[in-house]
Amino acid sequence: MPKSKLIGRISLALAVAAVVPLAAAQNAGSAKGSDPVAATATIAGTAASSRAVTETPDPLGTLLKKLSSEHPADAARLEPLPASDPSIDLWQRIRRGFAMPDLETRAAENSTRWYAGQPDYIGRMAGRANLYLFHIVEEIERRGMPTELALLPFVESAMQPEAESRAKAAGLWQFIPSTGKLYELEQNLWQDERRDVLESTRAALDYLQKLYDEFGHWHLALAAYNCGEGCVARAVARAKARRQSTDYARLRLPRETLGYVPKLQAIKNIVRDPAANGVELPEIRNEPYFAVLRKTRDIDVETAARLAEMPVDEFRALNPSFNRPVIVGAGEANILLPADRAEIFVANLAAFESTGQPLASWTAYTVQTTDTVENIAARVGVSADHLREANRIPKRHRLAAGSTILIPRDETMAEDIAPEQLNAALSLLPERSGRRIITYRVRRGDTLSGIARRYRLSMDEIVEMNRLRGHDLFAGQRLNLAVAYSPKASSTVASTQKPASRKR
Repeated sequence: MPKSKLIGRISLALAVAAVVPLAAAQNAGSAKGSDPVAATATIAGTAASSRAVTETPDPLGTLLKKLSSEHPADAARLEPLPASDPSIDLWQRIRRGFAMPDLETRAAENSTRWYAGQPDYIGRMAGRANLYLFHIVEEIERRGMPTELALLPFVESAMQPEAESRAKAAGLWQFIPSTGKLYELEQNLWQDERRDVLESTRAALDYLQKLYDEFGHWHLALAAYNCGEGCVARAVARAKARRQSTDYARLRLPRETLGYVPKLQAIKNIVRDPAANGVELPEIRNEPYFAVLRKTRDIDVETAARLAEMPVDEFRALNPSFNRPVIVGAGEANILLPADRAEIFVANLAAFESTGQPLASWTAYTVQTTDTVENIAARVGVSADHLREANRIPKRHRLAAGSTILIPRDETMAEDIAPEQLNAALSLLPERSGRRIITYRVRRGDTLSGIARRYRLSMDEIVEMNRLRGHDLFAGQRLNLAVAYSPKASSTVASTQKPASRKR
């Protein structure tokens, strides 16, 4: 299914940035990579910035007119932004769109009691939702889907777009890599669109609609979203063969899936009547939180945050898909900013570029056969640790020839990262330093500290080498360990490599 890219354009030649009006762009339904307004870069807004343009045109309107008059070759236009109803908050809007049948089961009741007993947890999730929920509801309503789906990221990721599961599912909607690729979510060295708020929402709703069309019931569609359509199709086929009910609650499904839809029902119950469940939901205004900018030149993440006059961690909360400290313009990446930061960003960007300084302090470098992290770092004048951090290179690993890494950009490097490097890869090899890399299969009862003691490693080394998000492990998980050569280690390693039982 083609992506619906947000394309609505105002030219901004100095800034080479785009702020895309969400509603107008969505209605346009442009495919990813299309460029209906040739040779322009764009700046966009949301409800807050919309008011600044349509109700009180200055100062953003004045700025845009000034820029357009200075660059008449570019076609400038600002389309209307999403209409919002300030008389209601977003929770009321979501309640009005509830359209799924309620799941009235003991599991749903138990889940409701559990969530209601965690008011602080609900509050933290709802606080994070303030950033993303308006956009999600807009997309759901535009497609005519039930607004219960807007609550699904509470269950999937606790409304954390940077979340990653043990199964390597990532983002608000928790796409595993293969399903992400199936729904055209880019996953490369520079960016992982599974964590992109706009693209992951588009993909999730495409997938959910496909599942609903296949199974004809939202509860079954949700179950398939959790365990896969094949899993649900087999369960339905078994039930039909036995002339049993094919209702979600009566199907033989994995335990996790049997608890999945009840969790969504529980969140729905709390949103529908917070007071009855002893929960106070923070107000979320029924208007867009962020503006969307299209950047066609490289820019550092820290520079973008500084131009928007906002902390880097707040910038990353809206833009968690960028894997590196630089945003590559060749990918025409969307940058999200709070609506009240868009005008500030545009003005600061124009002023910054007028100085002739580059927006990016990093560029791409292809690793040669004789290169090491240390000698590259020495040549470019930074520490090896700084280079490793920027490129996410764990210690005790070396670079494979042909890999692409970021290095500091100096005054001789005028060009941005080339489009052909968008699909570049980083390959790592274990260092040859009296250690060898073994694979350890985690057993029931294992802890990270226990494994670290057994192999004379630090927990930080294991976390870094395996890029773990925390210290929690699960049975069957595979860990790479850089262990010292020794007969004792060899015999211990051999004992861990027995085939895992296939019994469930």
